[in-house]
Amino acid sequence: MDTDLAPTATGFAAPAGSPILVADIGGTNARFGLIDGRQVRDTRVLRCADYASIDDAATAYLSAVGLAAPGTPGRPRRGAFAVAGPVTGDHVAMTNLVWEFSTGRVRDALGLDRLAVINDFTAVALSVPRLAEEDRRQIGDGTPQPGAVVAVLGPGSGLGVSGLVPGAAGRWTALSGEGGHVTMAPVSDRESAVLGQLRKRFEHVSAERVLSGPGIVNLYEALSILDGREPAALDPARIADAALAGGDPHCVEAVEMFCAMLGTVAGNLALTLGARGGVYIAGGVVPKLGTFFTHSRFRKRFTEKGRMRDFLAPVPTYVVTHELPAFLGLAEAAGAD
Repeated sequence: MDTDLAPTATGFAAPAGSPILVADIGGTNARFGLIDGRQVRDTRVLRCADYASIDDAATAYLSAVGLAAPGTPGRPRRGAFAVAGPVTGDHVAMTNLVWEFSTGRVRDALGLDRLAVINDFTAVALSVPRLAEEDRRQIGDGTPQPGAVVAVLGPGSGLGVSGLVPGAAGRWTALSGEGGHVTMAPVSDRESAVLGQLRKRFEHVSAERVLSGPGIVNLYEALSILDGREPAALDPARIADAALAGGDPHCVEAVEMFCAMLGTVAGNLALTLGARGGVYIAGGVVPKLGTFFTHSRFRKRFTEKGRMRDFLAPVPTYVVTHELPAFLGLAEAAGAD
């Protein structure tokens, strides 16, 4: 699949003569591609569990596209990777994957001159100014304030959180943090009971414990136990499918609670950042919920902040529907060095 990259205020210029190797690496899958001019091409998805290290996966990708051998014409000389975990220096340990690596060692192992490694949701945040109207779906009312802060969060294997802060000359700075690990707060008695049940299993019940693929399973199991029912061994996809089909009531309630809790956390983030430019929901879970999410309590809970309701009501919320938003952000990371 080839994806055109839209121009931005900051611009993007690939180094002459060779593409840039890009990767979006989550807890389950690693997506690789090549940025060539203003296109992403030769994309591949590899299962992280099939490879011992990040450089093994990258080498397998380069082999698949015929660019593994040193000196091969068109072999990448620069790279930009987005990873699901904090990036605070040369050593990177991923949050939901056993991979740990040195950026410098991976750069050398792959024969690259430069390698930028950033948090995955930093990359997603950087993609927001590049999204076209067809790359997002608005949920509820609201109009973005031009040049205002943007909030980004997204449930996948974990819960990624970031923000986009405007600067001089049309430039943006993406925030790199671990907001997915804030403590999850209940809004209703039922949510209090669910979180109480989860505290029997986890030392800390973070937002990620409920707002992620594994989090949907945690919600389903906790709800089943609270109602005296033995939970079935279901994965997130089967729970979501049952909810969308209106089947198992605990699957339906789990996904409904997931959407509502996501609204609570999204509203908290918008208040914290002053995100008048909008809140963007990315990640692999929400886009698959389709109209279920649109008609859920997400938007209602987003604005349910008492005295701050009038502050949040004009803030738009969007679901990112672009297949590879992190690649759009990695174009900036690769071109900004």
